[in-house]
Amino acid sequence: MQVAIQLGLLIAGFILLMKGADWFVEGASKIADKFGIPQLVIGLTIVAMGTSLPEAAVSISAAVKGSAEITIGNVLGSNVLNVLIILGLTSVICAIPVKKSTVRYEIPFTIGITAALAAMGLADGKVSRLEGGFLWVLMIVYLLYLLKMAKSGEALDEVPEAGEKDTLFKMVLMVIVGAVMIVLGSDVTVNAATALANIFGMDERLIGLTIIALGTSLPELVTSVTAAVKGKTDIAIGNIVGSNIFNILFVVGTTALITPVVYNPDFMVDSLTAIGAAVLLLLCVLRKRRLTRLGGVIMLAGYAAYFIYLIRFAVEQA
Repeated sequence: MQVAIQLGLLIAGFILLMKGADWFVEGASKIADKFGIPQLVIGLTIVAMGTSLPEAAVSISAAVKGSAEITIGNVLGSNVLNVLIILGLTSVICAIPVKKSTVRYEIPFTIGITAALAAMGLADGKVSRLEGGFLWVLMIVYLLYLLKMAKSGEALDEVPEAGEKDTLFKMVLMVIVGAVMIVLGSDVTVNAATALANIFGMDERLIGLTIIALGTSLPELVTSVTAAVKGKTDIAIGNIVGSNIFNILFVVGTTALITPVVYNPDFMVDSLTAIGAAVLLLLCVLRKRRLTRLGGVIMLAGYAAYFIYLIRFAVEQA
């Protein structure tokens, strides 16, 4: 009975996170549009970071509550899931084209910052406030890169525009309600996940890497698979890689600025898996700039092997 209650709360937390993030991003984007802020700037900030809001909320809430292993587990788990499961499934449905800039700059950058995160964590067992500030500096550099790419004609996520029926009161209300739902959802999610970890005797690292990582990656999964079914896969890889970059720079960086984030030595395996997933993606798209069905099958097999390792680790720890 206790398990069913905590699972129900976990699902409720995920729903609050997803819907809250949607409302917050839509309301904030429309307010910015109403005040004449360029669509380009809105797309590069509010909308781009919006996909990482669930991860950010859960990670900050977990770190503040002392469940720090959920923070790194959530980010690394989401990044591995994004590449191996989401892109794997999407490319099995329909081959995905990839932009030259994604191959040349964004995927190698993802590999570099994932390695940097591992180095920071292993050096002294945590990501400090200073290192969090460094990640934020890198994020600003990345935003400037996106700005340059956007000005040269590269596509951005669709930006919500304010219509005649969108009053300032309604838009502000969306932002406030969305923010409350995100905070409440993260609180419920972390509490339920921690309770489940205690019930099953699992450590928080595994909960973060599996259940929470899947829950916070659901928007990307639904969006990418739906796009593949409709044959609209033009920016799928760019969006996923961008989400992974924001997860490390924005989520870990922001959390570390609030409170130092503990990095368990066991996370080295997960960091290497996240790096390996990005390297595999690079190798799959390097020659033809397309992620084929074969590449997708290899990625899914890679996640299956990683999941088996996690299960075996959990059994050994029990």
